[in-house]
Amino acid sequence: MSDILAGKVALITGAASGIGRATALTLAREGAAVVVADIDAPRGAETVATIGAAGGRAHFVQADVIRDAERMVEAAMQEFGRLDILVNNAGIFYTVDLLDVTFDEWVRAVDVMYFGTFRCSQAAARQMVHQGAGGRIVNISSINAFLGMPQSSHYNSAKGAIDQLTRCLAVELAPHGILVNGVAPGFVETPMAIVNGINEHETPEFQEFYVRRRRIPLARPALPAEIAEAVAFLVSPRCTYITGHTLVVDGGLSITF
Repeated sequence: MSDILAGKVALITGAASGIGRATALTLAREGAAVVVADIDAPRGAETVATIGAAGGRAHFVQADVIRDAERMVEAAMQEFGRLDILVNNAGIFYTVDLLDVTFDEWVRAVDVMYFGTFRCSQAAARQMVHQGAGGRIVNISSINAFLGMPQSSHYNSAKGAIDQLTRCLAVELAPHGILVNGVAPGFVETPMAIVNGINEHETPEFQEFYVRRRRIPLARPALPAEIAEAVAFLVSPRCTYITGHTLVVDGGLSITF
């Protein structure tokens, strides 16, 4: 355990698995009390138990990022008395051709990722402004936000909107001492990589194109903990003069396209 985030309280959405879970574990290890928010109650409770077993403090709230933004902030206040950090991580991913994607599928992607990020950011920022002690907001974006890729126009558009929201939030919240940044991962070993029981990162096609041909210069997907470390830096006292920036953490993938 470290004490670099001692006394801080972090709310992390989508924290039951993948990048969100790794971020919860990392921030708790750095001394923050963590509100683990997710729709998946069993896995969310598991994340909290893991943090507790390591000597950290955590509380689970089952919530939907679209409807329950205020309730998540209230949970942080009731359990820990303040809110200093928000990590907007909740997201969904599925592939579908542009000509086949339905309006409802498109709206669902934008609702969860873009509107969920806005709603949670607004609710958290209101509390941070009320506290008067500044704060940190980190939005999990993707390299898909600025790369054109097939079968993911809905996902890419939502992530691109998040990047623009990050910049706008940074400008509006700077007078309150709230820094707002993003992290844009490339391929990451999370449950989203498993489709129909197959880890897409282990398929011959992925290995040939991205690993052997070095489309990813570091020749592997990221571990969730590696993304979490980038988040931990952006919410730490070491980060004092960065805002409105989206940090790419992709092993060099985006520079090879």
